[in-house]
Amino acid sequence: MIQKDTLEARIKRVCDFISHNLDKPMDLTELSEVAALSRFHFHRVFLAYTGVSVTKFVQLARLKRASFQLAFESDSKIIDVALAAQFDSAEAFSRAFKRTFSQTPSQFRQTPNWPNWYEVLDFTLPTPNEDTLAVEIIEFPQTPIAYLTHCGDPQKVYTTAGQFVAWRKQTRCSPVHRCRTFGMPNGDPNTMNEDDFRLKICGSLLTQSHSVEPNPFGVKAGMIPAMRCAKATHVGSHDTLENTIYALYQQWLPQSGEQLGEHNCFFEYLNLIHEVNECDLRTDVFLPLQ
Repeated sequence: MIQKDTLEARIKRVCDFISHNLDKPMDLTELSEVAALSRFHFHRVFLAYTGVSVTKFVQLARLKRASFQLAFESDSKIIDVALAAQFDSAEAFSRAFKRTFSQTPSQFRQTPNWPNWYEVLDFTLPTPNEDTLAVEIIEFPQTPIAYLTHCGDPQKVYTTAGQFVAWRKQTRCSPVHRCRTFGMPNGDPNTMNEDDFRLKICGSLLTQSHSVEPNPFGVKAGMIPAMRCAKATHVGSHDTLENTIYALYQQWLPQSGEQLGEHNCFFEYLNLIHEVNECDLRTDVFLPLQ
């Protein structure tokens, strides 16, 4: 008899394979071979563990990546986004996109409905294997930043992020490919009222004056203070970032002999969601210490 954890591991392997191969055609025979399951049973097992068919999962993964490209790459052409998502035409892509997210690609690019987007993409994925958490203690240097504060619903963070991206493109103060990108929450969004949630979306500054000119986006200048931190790197979706955060608190901290500092944990985004596949995202998690 195939054990449950073995089945789960096989389906996770398929999900990982899909995430790493969004740019190539995939057929069900190939995916069933990745799962080491008979193609006669593969469909049902995949649906049982994820809640969606494998065909739907592949399309959603491609449309999810396309949605980030639409929202954050204003210069990209819809036909290019469509072809990257393995559609033969912009028309076919637009129909599938609207059927999935209730907005055309053009509408989503202009005013993305992120809460609906989250609802559409809310399906179960197999639990990832628990790898040993690699943690190092570092001295984080004082870092001048520009920041834009997101207030309220965590599901609308990408709207604020889009505004910050637009500001970075219009100014030379914090070019994305030459400067660091941070996220600084005021706490865990899972444990506070939605209206109380705040997230500073930050970029390090190149300018020596450490100032930001008044702008219509509301971006301001600030400073991340120097502090001693534990650092761990999260690999994969930002939606599972809490797994690494909780592992720092639950697994590493009790046996480390360290004491927590005065600041909330914060993140550095080593690459960006519209530039790489979601499975290739790298995010450093910093846990301030005394």
